[in-house]
Amino acid sequence: MFHAVLLLSSIIPGELPRDWAFKPVPTTAIPRVDSRTPIDAFVLKKLDEHGLAFSPEASRATLIRRLTFDLIGLPPTPPEIDAFVSDQRPDAYELLVNRLLASPHYGERQALWWLDLVRYAESDGFKSDDPRPNAWRYRDYVIRSFNGDKPYDRFIREQLAGDEIAPNDPDALIATGFLRHYPDEYNAVNVEQRRYEILTDITDTTAATFLGLTLGCARCHDHKFDPIKQTDYFRMQAFFAAWWPVEMPLSSPEARRAADDKRRAWEAKTAEVRARIAELEKPLLVAAEKKERQRFPKEYSDLIDIPVEQRDAKQKQIALMVEKQVYSRNRDVSKSMKPPLKEQWDAMMKRMAAFDRDRPPSLPSAMTCTDVSATAPPTHLLKRGDWRKAEEVIAPGYLSAIDDREAQVSATSHSTGRRTALANWIASPNNSLTARVLVNRLWQSHFGRGLVASPSDFGAQGEKPTHPELLDWLANDFIANGWSLKHIHQRIVMSAAYRQTSVTSLTPPVDVENKLLWRQNRRRLEGEALRDALLSVAGHLSQHAGGPSVFPELPDEMKGKWKPSATAEERHRRSVYVAVRRNLRYPLIAAFDAPDANETCGRRFVTTTAPQALMLLNDKHVRGIATAFADRAVDAETAFRLALGRSPDEVERSAIQRFAATHGLAEACHALMNLNEFVFID
Repeated sequence: MFHAVLLLSSIIPGELPRDWAFKPVPTTAIPRVDSRTPIDAFVLKKLDEHGLAFSPEASRATLIRRLTFDLIGLPPTPPEIDAFVSDQRPDAYELLVNRLLASPHYGERQALWWLDLVRYAESDGFKSDDPRPNAWRYRDYVIRSFNGDKPYDRFIREQLAGDEIAPNDPDALIATGFLRHYPDEYNAVNVEQRRYEILTDITDTTAATFLGLTLGCARCHDHKFDPIKQTDYFRMQAFFAAWWPVEMPLSSPEARRAADDKRRAWEAKTAEVRARIAELEKPLLVAAEKKERQRFPKEYSDLIDIPVEQRDAKQKQIALMVEKQVYSRNRDVSKSMKPPLKEQWDAMMKRMAAFDRDRPPSLPSAMTCTDVSATAPPTHLLKRGDWRKAEEVIAPGYLSAIDDREAQVSATSHSTGRRTALANWIASPNNSLTARVLVNRLWQSHFGRGLVASPSDFGAQGEKPTHPELLDWLANDFIANGWSLKHIHQRIVMSAAYRQTSVTSLTPPVDVENKLLWRQNRRRLEGEALRDALLSVAGHLSQHAGGPSVFPELPDEMKGKWKPSATAEERHRRSVYVAVRRNLRYPLIAAFDAPDANETCGRRFVTTTAPQALMLLNDKHVRGIATAFADRAVDAETAFRLALGRSPDEVERSAIQRFAATHGLAEACHALMNLNEFVFID
């Protein structure tokens, strides 16, 4: 027992210093090992040191199923499997890889792990969980970026400072939605504390997503384990101090001018009616707004009486949060009207309805973030992280363990330029963390576990890399090849390490967790991929891409929680397009470990629970998919091939045909969808 533990512990490179991730990425020589790819050379060298070797390559049918799910998140069709299995060309596998990387479904698949990181959601969270109707534009931006293989350094810069670096590029403006995905308790009374909580969330998420650091541990004191000072924390937070959320119009200036002309014409036509409605509503609105103002400390409510141009930067931020509650929460006062007043109001509203067809539609807009002005509110070092205990002012700067400098920023007429400075520093090839963290995330997507098993914690309390030289080589290769994510995906899936079988009778006395990669890891489909696979084998998966999110039907016990989308084509779109409500995740996806969208998630939990099996067995929508699957399959053997990507052996063929004859083909299809072989990737 002691001997086995000793051998297992020797797998982890104990010689690495605690602050290894903060050190510059060295140039790493590829080991002189007979291997298919550079990746294999690093892996084989480590295996050889422990008396291990690669497992055999997986079958072609297994490889195409694994690769197709990994790269586009869908099962391969039987014709695709047959074509690949029979393809005798020496580059058949590489051609398959290139075809999948070029698929528009690639971006839909790869977006999932990124949306987990940025805590993407289409509602505020907290008690009210109000919708965010334009959040989906950010999701589509991510999908477009991955499909177009946007260089990762550009991807970083757009999300942190798209409004500063490319103010006329709608995609770059949409990208700043990254800074808007924080949960928002917009009806909080202590708005100054809420402002600080928002800045804290943005700072912590930026560090975890791009740098793989638990920066929040340094908010109250110097980090206990990593070389991150409390001053580092507030230097980083200072980059975001000018935070200013904006619903940004995306149309061209010409389209906006035309829309303004139409709106002015409509307003002229309706001026009399709108004035009468305003007159009827005014006493009630004034009373409601007065009541709302009384919720706030006077120092906050008084800010909204100061003309906007006379407010300083922080006053503008605080006033914005107060105004949202005072002027928006009580817009509908009709329920408070007494009958005579209500009759007059109803009559006016009926007259207004006659003008509805002439009312110009709202122009497209995006949930974006910019700066409140060219001058940021001061950022203070906070004693014990308490926003009420401000100490000295802190200028924006970088992590001292990597680059102990204050940032050099160039303000414009409308922006501080701070976020551009931060984005350039994070996206620099000289940053020791950025490329390491990203290639590790891509490795995790193909093996279920990163070379660093704690993908958002590269600090001393995180896991050390099992193959540090390989991690550094991949990071350098990533930068040298234009920060191309598709290049790294291709590097990984072309390796012999990736192509190994996951099913083996080998039971070595060491490395039972497979940290050394002597086989491939068997992985369960995420909830989104499972739902997509169910719809795909039934022939119901919609190919409609992009646009506002959809709402599938809910189980009977949850009816009324949201209104299902009108058509089956909409309801059957890919799961990446299913609405993400913070307080109501779609049940099938939630049951299979979809993360809490209130905070960044670098690696999903994989649990095995009774509700998962019960949902697949009993949910009426899953059973409906099974019926559609049976209609498509026609016979049991075809259903077997569609579900599992292979033909049944003689025992399986006999069993599935007997089961279908006894219980019906729909029940046989339902049973196939409940098999581990359907739910797992070998």
